[in-house]
Amino acid sequence: MLPDAAKAPSTSPRVRAAIDIGGTFTDVALEAGDRRVTAKVLTTPARPEQGFIEALGLALAEAGLSAADLGLIIHGTTLATNALIERKGARVALLCTEGFRDSIEMAYEHRFEQSDLFMVRPPPLVPRRRRYGIPERLSAQGSVLLPLEESAVEALVPALAAERIEAVAIGFLHSYVNPDHERRVRDILARRLPGIPISLSSDVSPEIREYDRLSTTVANAYVQPLVGGYLKRLQEELARMGASCPLLLMMSSGAMVTLETACSFPVRLLESGPAGGAILAKQVAAECGRSKVVSFDMGGTTAKICLIDDYAPQISRSLEVARQYRFLRGSGLPLRIPVIDMVEIGAGGGSIASVDALGRINVGPESAGSAPGPACYGRGGDHPTVTDADLAMGRLSPERFAGGRLRLVPERALAALEAEVGRKLDLDPVQGAAGVSEIVDENMANAARVHGIESGKELAPRTLIAFGGAAPLHACRLATKLRIDDIVVPVGAGVGSAIGFLRANIAYEVVRSRYLDMRQFDPDTVNGIFAEMRAEAEAVVRMGAPDEPLAESRTAFMRYRGQGHEIAVPLPCRRYSADDAREFEAVFAREYRTLYGRTIPRLSLEVMTWTLAIGTSQSMPAPATVSERRSVAVPSGRRRVFDADRGAWEELRLYWRQDLPAGSFVAGPAVIAEDQTSTLVTAAFDAFVNEFGHLVLSRKSAR
Repeated sequence: MLPDAAKAPSTSPRVRAAIDIGGTFTDVALEAGDRRVTAKVLTTPARPEQGFIEALGLALAEAGLSAADLGLIIHGTTLATNALIERKGARVALLCTEGFRDSIEMAYEHRFEQSDLFMVRPPPLVPRRRRYGIPERLSAQGSVLLPLEESAVEALVPALAAERIEAVAIGFLHSYVNPDHERRVRDILARRLPGIPISLSSDVSPEIREYDRLSTTVANAYVQPLVGGYLKRLQEELARMGASCPLLLMMSSGAMVTLETACSFPVRLLESGPAGGAILAKQVAAECGRSKVVSFDMGGTTAKICLIDDYAPQISRSLEVARQYRFLRGSGLPLRIPVIDMVEIGAGGGSIASVDALGRINVGPESAGSAPGPACYGRGGDHPTVTDADLAMGRLSPERFAGGRLRLVPERALAALEAEVGRKLDLDPVQGAAGVSEIVDENMANAARVHGIESGKELAPRTLIAFGGAAPLHACRLATKLRIDDIVVPVGAGVGSAIGFLRANIAYEVVRSRYLDMRQFDPDTVNGIFAEMRAEAEAVVRMGAPDEPLAESRTAFMRYRGQGHEIAVPLPCRRYSADDAREFEAVFAREYRTLYGRTIPRLSLEVMTWTLAIGTSQSMPAPATVSERRSVAVPSGRRRVFDADRGAWEELRLYWRQDLPAGSFVAGPAVIAEDQTSTLVTAAFDAFVNEFGHLVLSRKSAR
């Protein structure tokens, strides 16, 4: 276990810091040898680097270190995600094959909500007037059917300048097979429009399926100037601070990449913060010997739920952002990037509560963020939020919130709850707060149930790992709704994603769409594809890990001939021979049977896409020793908390987590407080501190 920082200065030559910028808070975790320092400050949306520098400065000061002592900084941010959701990105031009400029608007040519006559499609990031067709055409095999008309590209330059274009996306038909036309257009525009970032679909998403490829490339161009400008300013601020260490960025896949790669492919950073949380959860699962868990990350703006089996989060090849309809697949912008598969909903501490015309309490997805923030922050917010409800019910300490850096104002929370909830439902403010808490808990439970059903996995036998500033307050109620008996609240739960960054590998994934009919399996072709991908991925990883040993994984996306979609099939990492065709087919049959319960006889197979991931590898920790209860913890005080089930106030025992050594036992109901969060142990649970310092909550009736 890494305890909080001691007073003595570090003697470790390697000091690492991780900073996670969320919608409400910016979190930092700093490790120096066997010590850890954490801090939480409000995010500064207009200039995110200011919150970054403030949080890092606080952690360095507490550790007695300077920026010059830093050996590595790892960073994750919601900047790209927010730009897409809020439509605050760059003015992008899309250059595509002539005759296909409306592909990005036609999308999948279906209605994602059949029964809604007033269905609203997500508008494209690039309006039609900034989409330009270029005369050129490639076949599906990459041969040139119509040569690129370079004069048309040259003639387009004045129009792009007149439109004040800030970024360019280029996506030609079948460029994933032959990128020559895209690269030639890039060279022409780079010469005529210096300083304008250009995204090629053959680099960003070299895969089949035109709409997904175009959507991903446009999204990359849309956020590239914003992310690139931010990272440049951040570098300058770090240099002024005296830091000269490498800065690595967390990707949605849970791997880290260099600053240069992040600037080129910022679309891969979209889910960087949640990815850090999933990494933390898998490590905590290993330390606690829990092979099947539900990761529950509830911060200030959103709640994220991820399923982890055998200490590995579920991975997806795509995600959807900026959905127009809550939970409805197809109503957002599809992106083809590697991502940890999770469900994310607008259910955080800052989620705004309201009452609709039917007298129903609604919570989220709108958030008060950090500016102005919940009403209790006293920064101008007047809408009630989940944090206001938790404060009104006595779950939070006004003086110690966010480590005492932000003093909460209970009177403002009560006034907002009275005005927006209580008065409309004829309830007192505290009863209104209980209603808000119940609704947000049910929203999260429902999202978890749907995610479990879509994944074909049960939730009840799992352990809930709760972290983020708000999750430990709501974990017991969520576990009760999901019929989960065990909860783990990790050390440093309030800044869990930042701590997860410190556990991530430096890695990169490359994808190639190359069609292969398994009846004509050619091992030389397959070996050539993987050799090319390994060289590209290793070049990226070696910039951040020049000497470390690397681990590799390979996947083929295969299907029966005639099917419309593929399944992921893991492949051995070696040089292939003609005999490997049978192994490919056997592994496909095993994976297909796992998903669908059967295979289809006498159908040939085909491979559409290949992926290769390479990176550093960290061994998983040994599980904690299971020990009997050694000591009943002594409370440090009492806290008056409203029990929503009984509809009455009660005096709960209050414990400070730093005062609980390994082996401490806490009987519920109780509150276990710490600087960045608090854990509400309901009457149905008891808590135990294991040897890693994690809180393990167990349902009394299950023992």
